[in-house]
Amino acid sequence: MKTPQVPATQVKPAADDTSPELFAAMRELFLAYRSELSVVHDENGRFYANCRKLDAKRKVQFFGAVKVSGRKHSFHFMPVYDFPELLVELSPTLRKHMQGNSCFNFTSSDPGVLEELQGIVEQGASRYEAVGKF
Repeated sequence: MKTPQVPATQVKPAADDTSPELFAAMRELFLAYRSELSVVHDENGRFYANCRKLDAKRKVQFFGAVKVSGRKHSFHFMPVYDFPELLVELSPTLRKHMQGNSCFNFTSSDPGVLEELQGIVEQGASRYEAVGKF
């Protein structure tokens, strides 16, 4: 039996995990540390935060960001740049999302990956606190 063709105007887009829920979930990973952060941007599809404490040169220190660009969600997290050992035990699944030294790109949501990302954020925040960046 032949499957009938559906006109393109009637085709529903595939479920897209790059919805506002994915952005909100990644944003929440940072908001757990809101008291230590200075939020620079917090708007639809864009979140950017610095540490409240200035560095030794009295300059702001970037902590993390989430940015939506089309289907791609970019999750930037500076502690993994400062402490690359946080990435040593990174799962192959999360590693495939790495782009550069401190950025992860996502086009879909995976609860297991988000849970692992949460653990890295917790470890990074703890390291920043230990060295006085928080």
